Amino acid sequence: MARSNSPSGRHRPAAAARPAPAADERNVVATAQALAEALCDAQGLELVHVEFLRDRGGRVLRLFIDKTGGVTLEDCAAVSRELGDVLDVHLPDIGRYHLEVSSPGVNRPLARERDFDRFKGHAARIRTLRPIDGQRTFTGILAGVSGRAVLLARGESTVALPIEDIAKAQLVNYMEIPHADVGNQTGR
Repeated sequence: MARSNSPSGRHRPAAAARPAPAADERNVVATAQALAEALCDAQGLELVHVEFLRDRGGRVLRLFIDKTGGVTLEDCAAVSRELGDVLDVHLPDIGRYHLEVSSPGVNRPLARERDFDRFKGHAARIRTLRPIDGQRTFTGILAGVSGRAVLLARGESTVALPIEDIAKAQLVNYMEIPHADVGNQTGR
């Protein structure tokens, strides 16, 4: 199997089938996530986020992993090697793609409802699928989850963003220490 220049990346063989239709992209992500979750758990890693998208160089299956103290290049390379072989068996017909495994970095993706509570007090940027009060991009301090909405403190006010309307969410310049204590704002 051809490898990219990065030890944490891999390419599918040239004889692979044509790329998966857009409708199947969710299936690719769900399958990759299930397989990667088990692999990461076994290695003491956290699977942060999985995405399958088009990039300049073709299709990219991108995984973000983390662990206490941060991930190393060796962690990324090990997950890439092991997961690549498993994906070849479980997703043989998705076409050519590049597998990338990396740390979530300072702009860590927020993919699960529990992430919004876990990173309460940290700065975040959230983009919604449709406009809410005339805007789609919101930046503020995470104030947790109430019902089915993410609470985002923005100065003196707090906006509630329905979870089903969130297209993309990420921390902004993530540091271990929260920016503010927003403990009493979760009831708004």
